[in-house]
Amino acid sequence: MSRPGMMVGQNEHRVQGDMLKVGSKAPDFKLLATDRSERTLAHYAGKVKIISTVPSVDTSVCSAQTRRFNQEAAELGDDVVILTVSADLPFALKRYCATEGIDKTETLSTYMDMAFADAYGVHDVDWRICQRAVFVLDEENIVRYAEYVPVIGNEVNFVAALEAAKSLL
Repeated sequence: MSRPGMMVGQNEHRVQGDMLKVGSKAPDFKLLATDRSERTLAHYAGKVKIISTVPSVDTSVCSAQTRRFNQEAAELGDDVVILTVSADLPFALKRYCATEGIDKTETLSTYMDMAFADAYGVHDVDWRICQRAVFVLDEENIVRYAEYVPVIGNEVNFVAALEAAKSLL
């Protein structure tokens, strides 16, 4: 089921999947890391998770979002993990991280089946990318913050997402 969900220029793109609600249990996922190994929520057990979804790290706003969360990671400590998820190929994510010095944020890919994008309600079916969004999950994988950005070129609310994560520490 798709819903109107994201503006790209003057065009409205259809987004597949229900939006996550604060207080709900986050869906588990299987994503690919830059070395093509699989990641699930279990890999981050006991940690607060900031999940930042972007259309593509090779665009200016997505790159800025990934760099900003990478910079903020140092101040959050070891009890918080920041994951950047896109439909980019793992090879592209690896290149991007090496080029941009992304070393405190884990970049993960949903390109194989877009199942993460469907489960988290961010699957732009018109371009097969992820809608820009940010989620904060507590140690028990309960959604404590969720923001879906309705215009592709707009940024997430970094302050609100970071404050939500800090409040869980």
